[in-house]
Amino acid sequence: MTDLQARQYSPLALAFVGDAVYEQLVRDELVIGANMPVRKLHSLAVQKVCAEYQSAAVRALIDSERLTEEEQEIFKRGRNAGGISAPKHSTVADYRAATGLECLFGYLHLTAQSERIKELYSAIGELMEEPRS
Repeated sequence: MTDLQARQYSPLALAFVGDAVYEQLVRDELVIGANMPVRKLHSLAVQKVCAEYQSAAVRALIDSERLTEEEQEIFKRGRNAGGISAPKHSTVADYRAATGLECLFGYLHLTAQSERIKELYSAIGELMEEPRS
């Protein structure tokens, strides 16, 4: 799909796709990283796909200047989309930022930018890695 075609989709439609893309990356990472019970895999996945984590991840990407201007624009379209209501366990700001990240991943997926998706996901892993003592 071309850039122009992808931009015709609503930011929430892009986030719908991006949510699946992001979660697939998380699941792949967890399964490839260690063979463990499904309950443990699910618990670890939930930690990385929750709004709070995704919000912190996109802030880290922006603060480290890893996003292009175009990517920041797409993120902002998702973050500022109307019709977003945060679940009780999340703040509106975190949920909106997470939606923006998912919108970006959806856009990149639809425009066949799989290498860029991998780069950003890898950067999130580096930036969100907890400091080791």
